[in-house]
Amino acid sequence: MGERAAFADLYTHTSAKLFGICLRVLNDRTEAEEVAQEVYVKIWRRADRYRANGLSPMTRLITIARNTAIDRLRRRRDAQPGLDMAETLADTAPGPEEQAMQSGERAQMAACLGELNANRAEAVRRAYLGGESYADLAAHFDVPLNTMRTWLRRSLLKLKECLTR
Repeated sequence: MGERAAFADLYTHTSAKLFGICLRVLNDRTEAEEVAQEVYVKIWRRADRYRANGLSPMTRLITIARNTAIDRLRRRRDAQPGLDMAETLADTAPGPEEQAMQSGERAQMAACLGELNANRAEAVRRAYLGGESYADLAAHFDVPLNTMRTWLRRSLLKLKECLTR
């Protein structure tokens, strides 16, 4: 409804999560910041299209952030020259403190992924960490598109259950 105060509250409560998603997909802080800004512009412009459908509003916001970041990643891949750009890339490796904090989360996620069927776990990694589309995954695993969607949805539900134990 165009309420700036409500939008400010939404930003305050969701920006860290959505920025984290953008950063995870893009692995570049500056680009993730730009994409996060794009995400909030999209949310503001399309707010009137949101309809409560039983899913969490955060699910919709995460989907917008993830898809926007994947679109940027694909554009980046398409535009990359064949030259070695390693000398121009900044070191984005986390410091020792951040590594220690992430190791516990990483171990828990690895354990939960290990509980999935190997194909399902690989599909989840390729979709949500590698940015591959459902169609690409369906072709890679030689399954129908709707089967791939079902694999991913069920796998995410199992991961959520495992991570909340």
